[in-house]
Amino acid sequence: MTSKLKRLTSMPTFHVLLALSASHCLNDLLQSVITAVYPMLKADLGINFAQIGLITLVYQLAASIFQPAVGYLFDRRPFVYSLPAGMCSTSLGIILFAYSDTLPGILLAVFMVGLGSATLHPEASRITSLAGHQRRGFAQSVFQVGGNFGGSIGPLLVAVIVAPHNRHYILWFLLFAALCFAAMRPICRWYNGYLRQLRDSAERREAHARLPLSPALTAFTICVIMVLIFSKYVYMASLSSYYTFYLIQKFNVSVSASQIFLFIFVVSTAAGTLVGGPVGDRYGRKVVIWASILGTAPFSLLMPHVGLVPTAILSFCAGFILSSAFPAILLYAQELLPTKLGMISGLFFGFAFGIGGIASAVLGRYADTYGIEAVYNFCAFMPLLGIVAVFLPDLRKHKPHTTA
Repeated sequence: MTSKLKRLTSMPTFHVLLALSASHCLNDLLQSVITAVYPMLKADLGINFAQIGLITLVYQLAASIFQPAVGYLFDRRPFVYSLPAGMCSTSLGIILFAYSDTLPGILLAVFMVGLGSATLHPEASRITSLAGHQRRGFAQSVFQVGGNFGGSIGPLLVAVIVAPHNRHYILWFLLFAALCFAAMRPICRWYNGYLRQLRDSAERREAHARLPLSPALTAFTICVIMVLIFSKYVYMASLSSYYTFYLIQKFNVSVSASQIFLFIFVVSTAAGTLVGGPVGDRYGRKVVIWASILGTAPFSLLMPHVGLVPTAILSFCAGFILSSAFPAILLYAQELLPTKLGMISGLFFGFAFGIGGIASAVLGRYADTYGIEAVYNFCAFMPLLGIVAVFLPDLRKHKPHTTA
């Protein structure tokens, strides 16, 4: 194990991967502030669960609709400073979110944060794949675990910094935005050198890469992947947006305590993400996808029927297993279309965000009508859709097809 770690950390681009992971961490930390402040926002503005769902919908749609377009644009015309540009949008959104006292103002704020996310995720994921070379699973796990870790400590910091005071204290999170700009400097420096080298080399002539599947089978496989993402992110939306409300209502915990339980869940997603990429490198992406989504079902089905401590344990197990799927899913999709790394990253990040936003809005209205506990009784069955992973081809067994 020590020799493997030394070999991985000796990669020439390892410092770039760490910077990408740090940028993802700080970006998602800022984004997690939105959902973590929901209980305070609900009390401040007097809004209901359906409006909470609307806020999530606007944020997720802004983050999802623009991601494929951003990925496609920068695939064709790479821009060295795309990551700092996205962080500028996120920072403006955080400022608006701290001071807006109306629902339209909050919607504008989360739209700006979502636009920043739509820029960072496809671009950073593409740069991660380029920097990862032959260890792209490891590289994507390092990148993804940064985002999950940032998302996990965001609610904890909100509980410490914001919850005891008021929403204006969200401005303290601009310090993390400044750190993110600093982390992006070595990325931009390396990426600028990579693009310069690419322009001067014969690699640019490889305009037609070989695909592992025929166009028809590629389209079918992408549809299967979207079903898997649908099942994963509907269940994740129930936890990321409404887990705190569920704990407060069912177990009568405080707002601060509910944030700590949310922190436990999101830490599990960071741990699972770190495992998913390297395991996929070794045993294949399909094995990881199959085991992670369908393997979550026993924990999700049991969670609505147990007490507080077992709920925390089961949420940790479900988050750990389910989150290991996304690095494998993303790399599997990139291997389907190797010449469109940014676009395919944006498509699947965007689809995941969009499903999460729509699910949050629908689940919010469902919670208003039937109660918050009914949400978890319903969503517990979503991981069973992981059975469709049986239709995914094993890309290692297929001969490449040349694209036109």
